[in-house]
Amino acid sequence: MILAAVKSFLDRKDIVISPRRYGVEAMGAMAQGLFCSLLIGTILNTAGTQLGLPFLNQVGADASQMSGAAMAVAIGYALHCPPLVLFSLVPVGFSANTQGGAGGPLAVLIIAILAAEAGKAVSKETKIDILVTPLVTVLLGSGLSAWWAPAIGKAASSVGQIIMWATDLRPFLMGIVVSVVIGIALTLPISSAAICAALGLTGLAGGAAVAGCCANMVGFAVLSFRENRWGGLVSQGLGTSMLQMGNIVRNPRIWLPVIGASAVTGPLATCLFQLEMNGPAVSAGMGTCGMVGPIGVWSGWISDISAGTKAAVTAMDWVGLILICFVLPGILSWAFGLFFRRVGWIREGDLKLE
Repeated sequence: MILAAVKSFLDRKDIVISPRRYGVEAMGAMAQGLFCSLLIGTILNTAGTQLGLPFLNQVGADASQMSGAAMAVAIGYALHCPPLVLFSLVPVGFSANTQGGAGGPLAVLIIAILAAEAGKAVSKETKIDILVTPLVTVLLGSGLSAWWAPAIGKAASSVGQIIMWATDLRPFLMGIVVSVVIGIALTLPISSAAICAALGLTGLAGGAAVAGCCANMVGFAVLSFRENRWGGLVSQGLGTSMLQMGNIVRNPRIWLPVIGASAVTGPLATCLFQLEMNGPAVSAGMGTCGMVGPIGVWSGWISDISAGTKAAVTAMDWVGLILICFVLPGILSWAFGLFFRRVGWIREGDLKLE
């Protein structure tokens, strides 16, 4: 009886405790919030610096500072929060991100989910809902931020630092691992951008992540060109390789050519071209979606030059960026795909988008 009552209450409140709701929908929305705040802010700030427009610098700085609030509201939107809960997540996200430090995005994800679900649970249950719902949401979220966020942020930052340390120490092996894993995450219905942001993947590890994401996006765009033509090239190359998930479920072997491409471009990025992501960590998990990955690498160059850690952008930098992000993913995926088509692992129509 008790379990039935609890289930009925959760159903009525649209509280769905599942990996898909939290690990796919909420995380995916968080990445969009991060994109619309920190990432856009960084792009505007970089443009302001290059064009000598202080106004853009100010707008960019303001947008970046609101990243925690933007992520929390995006998470609340994905969880179908009523208005009072949704708006109350603004201070919750700001607090969690600020106190989470380098691992702020992961702290926001965990704390915003708990605060949102608690707010939904009490929403419209009393006659003074306009007081109760915001108080519960903000107090719980802010309390957890003070209690948990520093530890969550430190843990996420430590994992990211270990990955970056291992990549610096073993650039060939970790170049393959990071490129393949983050590239796969990009195509799966989870958020590679949120993973990179939560772990703070920058430097060589961030460069390997960019390589893997670009290999999946450009790779699938070129690999499926005979089936999807120019529309598929644009939608996958500049949009998302996630469009192929239905086809991957039907025939997982269509993924092998782009995974192979990412396994090649990852170590080339880390060992040969020393490609680093010193822009926002979230850019490392975006690939060529809106050209965010390459722009992130470029903005990192500009920041390094401003900080005096890089003398100038060299021809080798540009060659590496173009080859890793665009040319090699297309050529390698096409070549691997040609082999798999000939042995019968990929059949005509297997990559056709609906």
